[in-house]
Amino acid sequence: MAKRTVGRRRADTKSNRGRRLEIPRGHGHGHGHGHGSEVIDTSVVDADAVVARRVRIVVAAVLIPLIAAAVIAMIVLWPGGDLRVPAAEQHGASGTVVGLKACPETPADCDEATVKLRGAPDGDKGKEVRVEVPKGKNAAVPIKVGDRLLLGVQVGAPLADKYQYVDHDRSIPLALLCGIFAVAVIALSRWRGVSALIALGVTALTLTQFILPAILKGSNPLLVAVVGGSVIMVVALYLTHGINAQSSVALAGTIAALGLTAFLGWAFVKVSAFSGLGNDGSVIKAYVPGVDLAGLLVAGIVIGALGVLDDVTVTQASAVWELSAANPAASRSQLIGAGLRIGRAHVASVVNTLVLAYAGAALPTLMMFAISGVSTGYLITTETVAVEVVRGLVGSLGIIAAVPLTTALAAMAVADRSRELVGGPERVAAAGESADSA
Repeated sequence: MAKRTVGRRRADTKSNRGRRLEIPRGHGHGHGHGHGSEVIDTSVVDADAVVARRVRIVVAAVLIPLIAAAVIAMIVLWPGGDLRVPAAEQHGASGTVVGLKACPETPADCDEATVKLRGAPDGDKGKEVRVEVPKGKNAAVPIKVGDRLLLGVQVGAPLADKYQYVDHDRSIPLALLCGIFAVAVIALSRWRGVSALIALGVTALTLTQFILPAILKGSNPLLVAVVGGSVIMVVALYLTHGINAQSSVALAGTIAALGLTAFLGWAFVKVSAFSGLGNDGSVIKAYVPGVDLAGLLVAGIVIGALGVLDDVTVTQASAVWELSAANPAASRSQLIGAGLRIGRAHVASVVNTLVLAYAGAALPTLMMFAISGVSTGYLITTETVAVEVVRGLVGSLGIIAAVPLTTALAAMAVADRSRELVGGPERVAAAGESADSA
């Protein structure tokens, strides 16, 4: 009859005793003497009565009041009525090019396209209209028969003058890309991927139906961004990762880091004396004179950092949960130390990703400055570039803060689980020695 023994590998050495975590491994001796590593199941940590009690305290004392405040604020700030500005209102249509011929007056620079309307107002769908389109050096992308176009509409004008060329209609390639993305997410994550896509839809709705309209209505952009971002994180984390202790700890860390990011963003936008008139800010101000452009910059910083904060906090909470599942007797200091070692490598790559994302968005602007030949010091202090620097660095500071915050919260929730369950680490060690001698 084969015997099963339980081995315990100690990571402590004489020179660094107590600095590393003990990870117990199971070794099964079966037919052929195969050795296998024990699969760590983190669900036992969520189900642990000690962890559940500690996390309930955090949820009751911190999360429930914050979530309730965010929901109430969203209700109070919810924009009502029609927010469209008549002076900025535009009407659009779409159609397919069914014929092309050179313009009579400028044949080298212009074509006259015959477009069959698909989406059009006033019952024009299915009609064919003639639209002038750029050609040759004036055309950024050549237009051919069969291309789908976006058209501007002059409401009330006769049919011959009603439609003007705007751009190519890219709905088909965009729909194809979205389909590939959805299939890839579901194929990799299955039902959790479905939940993630639903959460993505909630994020899009919150942005388009609450955050943008509320700012246009005149609400404080920073307050709107924090409230909307908090609601997005509540839905995204619980929907994607389930309503459990680990998700609650990750959410608490996310909200704490989000608050710090919002404060730093507000402070440095004020200190840097940004007007917010660049990047279409002046156009927005012309149509909505009451909008707070500096606040809009801070709101953009908060929303831009939100998705990365989610990634970091979930990773840190998961890491601490794995460590606790491997060693229920791990102390708070051991879990924090091990969690921070994991977080350092993650943050180094995530910070670089965030800064590169902002730099990529501003790349055309940076190229314009590069060809102008101005010095780097002069370039960085201009508002257009300085805004991107502040965005990248403030977002990165929020990410850096998220690691110790979430790690500490997670460690407080799961540290020394075995002490309350079985009477302390001494009894755990005694149980391990007894199993070894069996």
